Amino acid sequence: MSPNRLLLQFALRRPVWIGLTIALGFSGALFNGVSTMLIIPVVLGLLGEEVNLKGAPPILQRVFSGLAQSGGESQFLWMMGAILLAILLKNVTSYASTLASGHLSRSLISDIRKEGLQLLLEVDLDFYIKTKVGDLINRLGGEIGAAASAIRTLVQMLSTIITIFVFLVILLSISWQLTLISTFLLALVSLSNGFFVKRAKRFGQNLSDQSRDYSVAVLEMLSGIRLVKATGNEPHEYEKVQQLIQEREKAEFRSQANFALIAPSNEMAGLTVVVAILLLGRIFFRDQLESLSAVLLTYLLVLFRMLPFVGQLNNSRSTFANLAPSVSVVHDFLQREGKPFMSKGHVPFTGMTEGIRFEQLAFTYPEHDRQVLNQVDLWLPKGTTLALVGSSGAGKSTLADLLPRFYDPSAGRILIDDRDLKDFEICSLRQAMGIVSQDTFLFNDSVRNNLAYARKDATDDQIIEAAKRANAYEFIVKLPQGFDTLIGDRGVMLSGGQRQRLAIARALLRDPEILILDEATSALDTVSERLVQTAIDQLSRDRTTLVIAHRLSTVQKADQIAVLDKGRVVEVGTHTELLKQGGLYAQLYAMQFSEEPQTV
Repeated sequence: MSPNRLLLQFALRRPVWIGLTIALGFSGALFNGVSTMLIIPVVLGLLGEEVNLKGAPPILQRVFSGLAQSGGESQFLWMMGAILLAILLKNVTSYASTLASGHLSRSLISDIRKEGLQLLLEVDLDFYIKTKVGDLINRLGGEIGAAASAIRTLVQMLSTIITIFVFLVILLSISWQLTLISTFLLALVSLSNGFFVKRAKRFGQNLSDQSRDYSVAVLEMLSGIRLVKATGNEPHEYEKVQQLIQEREKAEFRSQANFALIAPSNEMAGLTVVVAILLLGRIFFRDQLESLSAVLLTYLLVLFRMLPFVGQLNNSRSTFANLAPSVSVVHDFLQREGKPFMSKGHVPFTGMTEGIRFEQLAFTYPEHDRQVLNQVDLWLPKGTTLALVGSSGAGKSTLADLLPRFYDPSAGRILIDDRDLKDFEICSLRQAMGIVSQDTFLFNDSVRNNLAYARKDATDDQIIEAAKRANAYEFIVKLPQGFDTLIGDRGVMLSGGQRQRLAIARALLRDPEILILDEATSALDTVSERLVQTAIDQLSRDRTTLVIAHRLSTVQKADQIAVLDKGRVVEVGTHTELLKQGGLYAQLYAMQFSEEPQTV
């Protein structure tokens, strides 16, 4: 799909409002043209001048006949009232057109943002690994707003073209010779605006790039503010972002300067056209100049009233060119081709009766050559705990990520009760799982809302019970507002152990059938580790649990332990069995406990 087809696709979702905007624009143009034609005869009537109709075009003969006939006083008053009515109706339709255009713009922005948000929720995790969050926020914000403005600009251009067409019809009816000449001259003016249009597109692309870089830099700085402060790099970050602000300001200035040149250029060109038509009119109507002065004045007034719309059309062309890069950015953003999407499955997950089987699993990350998992065969019976251990890079976390289908295996399959994981509806499958990792995410919200995120219908009693079972209740009630305390971005107001216990309480509240623990205690001090481990033991009771452990002391009670090395399962057994084998697990165990500090 091309960017222009994308604009058409979203525009066609609001056909009524687009049609209304165009209809109101046409009505405004009609009333504008009528009021303009009536002005000259009324002005001449006010001055007491006699209007000679001989040789005048038929349309003006009908308009001027009211003053040429006897009883011109009443006809004059009638025409003055008609002018005022036409001007009133023109302004009413212009106001209504502005409201309709504004509603159309807001609706289009809403439609495109909803589409973008839907895509971000559906796309796989691999997309986020390759894309900067700041870039995504910039696209959802400024770029989508600019793309919607491009659609509104197109509608305005169409409305302006209709207005110009109405004026051209009036001009043709007055003098086709002068209209052909004026059309030719105005076409030259439009062609000369091509220079500004090309510059506007180039400046728009530069401004879009600068806005993206600025958004990315600010978000990364705020996300890593603790590191920035810890390393004393505030001056460096300030200088970096300040430079981006200056570059963006320069890009915006160049764009504005280009726009600012269009209006005076169009005005000078328009005045040149008017003067040229005036001189040519003197030539064409040399023998009838006195009798057709009202005709020539009316023609020039209609032409003069049309010129702002020609300028507006040229401005709109430049505006659209300036917004075109944003349209391309949004088009690429909303394009689903080339983005990773997971198949949804069709069978609702209602529970497990036997267990989980990993069968000949192999996995390679997209656009990478190294195979992370190779021929992995494991069996995890229902209600038991399987621990994955091994050195860093052995493939433990990758294997755990395949279970909730954050990725699909490159080869082999994962079965639950002999049914392929891909057959299950992905949402119902994930809702049956609880995941507690080392990097716990908490919202900048209250403790209560963070816990209830796992279960929206949870009662206060259920939230309190989950907190108690996770050894979190005691520290929660000591917070300034208890369960209603705001904990800051990513739970920054809490310690690591407290954040982990909240994550465990959240998982307990969800009451998952399948539990995944990814090194949940590896970054904690001894006291916090014991509290968290007690909470994990409570959480893991009678559940099917997959544990990734760095500290082997935390998995000694697991029903079975799988040792991974370079993506392969090299040993499987209980803690006691693996120690007796004297293999890799025994070596890892000996190394860890030889490094433990001795108690004096």
